[in-house]
Amino acid sequence: MNATIPAATAAPPRNRILLAGIALLALAGVIVSAISLERHYATSASGLCDFNQKFNCDLVNRSEYSSLAGIPVAGIGVAGYAFLFVLAAVFPTRRQTPTRLFFAALAGLVFALYLTYLEAYKLETWCILCLSSLLLIALITLLAGLAKLRSTNA
Repeated sequence: MNATIPAATAAPPRNRILLAGIALLALAGVIVSAISLERHYATSASGLCDFNQKFNCDLVNRSEYSSLAGIPVAGIGVAGYAFLFVLAAVFPTRRQTPTRLFFAALAGLVFALYLTYLEAYKLETWCILCLSSLLLIALITLLAGLAKLRSTNA
C-alpha cells in the first residue's frame, strides 16, 4: 500500500518552511490573544502594558469596542489564530492550504487594521498586545502570500 500523497493534492515541499513559520507565528498569536482575553475579563488593573493614558491595554481591552456582538475581540483572535495554526500545522501537505491560509490571514489583517483604526482615532489609546497581534497577523499574511505564490507557480 502506497502511503504517499498524490502529486495533484500535495503542497510543494518548499512551502513547508513557510508553513512552519506561519504555525509558530499563529501559536504566538494564540498566546497574545489569550492574554488579551484574560485582560478583557479581569477586574483589576494590570501593570503588564499600562504605561500611561496613551499606552494602556486595560482601557482598550475593556472599551466599548472590545466586543463584537457580545463576543470579546480577543476571543475572536484566539479562534482565528488557532484556525491558522491548524491549517499550517495539521494540513501542510494539502494543495489548498496556502490559498486558504492567505485568505484567512488577509481577513484577519483587515480586521486587525480596523481595530488599530479604533485605537488611533476613537480610543486614542494604544494596546501593546493589540499592536503585537497586528504585527503577527501581518507577518502571517506575508508568509501565506509567499506560500500561495509558490504553490501557484509550482
